[in-house]
Amino acid sequence: MDPKGQAKKTDKEAEEPAVQQVEEVQEQVEEPSVEAEEAAIKPLSEVLGQAERAYAAYMEAEQQVSRIYKENELQVTEAYRRAEQQANQACEENIGQALRIRDEAIVEASKARDEVEQQAREAYRRAREQAEKTGQEAMAQATQARDEIIVKAWKMREETVAQAWAIYSKIKR
Repeated sequence: MDPKGQAKKTDKEAEEPAVQQVEEVQEQVEEPSVEAEEAAIKPLSEVLGQAERAYAAYMEAEQQVSRIYKENELQVTEAYRRAEQQANQACEENIGQALRIRDEAIVEASKARDEVEQQAREAYRRAREQAEKTGQEAMAQATQARDEIIVKAWKMREETVAQAWAIYSKIKR
């Protein structure tokens, strides 16, 4: 590896490695062009394969999204049905409760009416009895007053008749 020793080589010896190198380079250039074509074909086929896989994945994802939307729609529909059922049930319960309250109020009103009617009948009975009693007392007083007046009138008549007879008897005498 002496630099001077390499320089002493003959031109022929120096030419051989150069030719070999050129041949190697040509082989390498020729092979890569075939390999370049194969490499170009392989990436294109790989790209097409990837595109097909990507499209298949896209289609599968689209189907999954569609399935999820359908499932969501079913869940929303079921939730709506449950909400509607609950609303109907609550409405029926409220209507039932309102009817029970109404019926209880009617029963209470009927009881109150019956009590008031009973009180009114009792008040009417007492008032009638009082009126009859008062009427009887008034008639008794009127009868007593009449009797007293008649007694007084008879007494006055007798006194007047007695006086008249007394005067008449004095005159006649």
